[in-house]
Amino acid sequence: MKKIKFRKLKLTKKVFSFPYILFMLLFVVIPLVLILVNAFLDADNNLTLENFKDFFASDANIIVLGNSLLVGVITTMLCLILGYPVSYILSKMPSGKIIVLLYIIPMGVNFLIRTLATKAIFLAIGVELGMGTVVFGMVYNYLPFMILPLHTSLSSIDHSYIEAAQDLGADKATTFVKTILPLSVSGICSGITMVFIPTISTYAISQLLSNGKVFLFGDSIQLSFEQGLYGVGSIMSIVMLIFVLVSNLIMNTFNKDANLVRRSVW
Repeated sequence: MKKIKFRKLKLTKKVFSFPYILFMLLFVVIPLVLILVNAFLDADNNLTLENFKDFFASDANIIVLGNSLLVGVITTMLCLILGYPVSYILSKMPSGKIIVLLYIIPMGVNFLIRTLATKAIFLAIGVELGMGTVVFGMVYNYLPFMILPLHTSLSSIDHSYIEAAQDLGADKATTFVKTILPLSVSGICSGITMVFIPTISTYAISQLLSNGKVFLFGDSIQLSFEQGLYGVGSIMSIVMLIFVLVSNLIMNTFNKDANLVRRSVW
């Protein structure tokens, strides 16, 4: 009888990538394909373009999409305005990394629990729930995602460049604008991406912190699927995915420009 030879499995980098590839296939690629297919099917599983018509012909859907983008821009700008000074100050402190860690630790708590706690505080002090509380909740939940990349970028700046700018006669404001800010653009781009993309697609925060008064695009997607409108919900998901891809493309372009600026400063 012939002996069966078993080939030894070599533990290469390619082998370790198999579980990740399988995970991405099952939970990312296949769901995206199903969404794409459902976008072209009606209730009887016939090919149709009515789902596109139903979405783009609805003024309410366009208004909700515009509101979501507006909330996303406002939240991102507030996180940047608040997060940059904090990150800049912490980057100069010896204990800055520990303090940043204290900002990140609460993110280990489920965001629904944090949002419900925030709502309870607003109700306890008599604050009326609405757009203002929604934006506050967005900033509260996503501010650490702005601080972390900004702090990393600012901490990695070689202090010799700052000293060189000061030796050449630049004051603190000029040093910041001409040296520190250009060298931290990559962190700004990363922070904007990490805040803007989840903000425009969120739904739970807006519902909880407004008692259903504020209706964002994520809420529309959820409602469409709950009502069995899988075609329209799939179209909305595709539109949201397009915005996510465009946002990433824009931020990557700015990041490349930031790298060119960094080289020019060096």
